[in-house]
Parts: sequence; structure tokens; C-alpha cells
Amino acid sequence: MAASAKPDAALEARSIITTRVFDAPRALVFKAWSYPKHLAEWWGPTGFTTTTHRFEFQPGGVWRFVMHGPDGTDYQNLITFDEIVKPEKLVYHHGGSAEGEPVQFDVTVAFEALGDKTRVTMHAVFPTAAERNRVAEKYGAIEGAQQTLGRLALYLTAMR
Repeated sequence: MAASAKPDAALEARSIITTRVFDAPRALVFKAWSYPKHLAEWWGPTGFTTTTHRFEFQPGGVWRFVMHGPDGTDYQNLITFDEIVKPEKLVYHHGGSAEGEPVQFDVTVAFEALGDKTRVTMHAVFPTAAERNRVAEKYGAIEGAQQTLGRLALYLTAMR
């Protein structure tokens, strides 16, 4: 029994899981993740803006963007979409570009319908627990993910 618990503990140590329930139907929440014009309105922590340079919302497609921090720092980002199941799930890889992005991880975003509401669960998995901890500390990834979903909640209100 203990052996089966070990992999879960190892995965948990490499993970950041962020969940929020939105007062919006699943199709609308998924739409907010599916178009750069929507993503520009809410993606990133409080005070950040996002400029998209390339967006191919399909398996194997990429989203190349820059997150502009409130202090003027630009953060280059590359997401490669691995799986898209409309309106249920997104699976993507962050990082891995020739520009040498300092952060790489895999994310599964689940969109669960709860009547007129939607539960979104973002599960980010890093290569190691040490890398997860470094990103959480250096970039504020845990709080940043919560703030990002908070911004999405506000934007969904405007979309409705």
C-alpha cells in the first residue's frame, strides 16, 4: 500500500494546483481561454498585461506571448498545446523555446460544468520538486495563478 502512495507524494511535490469556481457557464469560460483577444484582458497576475505574437489554438499549435510586469520587466513565454478537448480540457507545455526560457512545466486545465457555474482546475507539474519550489519563490507562481484566475472571474462578468 505504501508503494502506491509514493508516486502520488512525488507528483504532489512537483505540482501547483489552483482551483476556482466561476459564475459562468463552461462554454463561456472555455471561450475566454481560446482567443488571444480574451486572454489579453485577464492572463497573468494583478498588474500584468499580455501581448500575443502568435496564437494557434490546436494540438501542436503554439502561443507565443510576452507578459509585461508592473515594474516594466518583460517575460517571454511559449506555450505548446498538446491536447484540446472543447470545452472540457486543455493540456499544454510551457517553455522550451530557443530563447532559453527559464521555466518549463506541463499544465492540465480541467473545465467542470456545475450547472450555470464552472470549476476550473489548473494542475501544473514541474520536472522536479526543487524546480517547483524555485518557481514558486522566485516568480510567485502560486499567488500569481490565484490572481490570474481572479482576473478571469472579473473578465467573465464583463463577457456576460
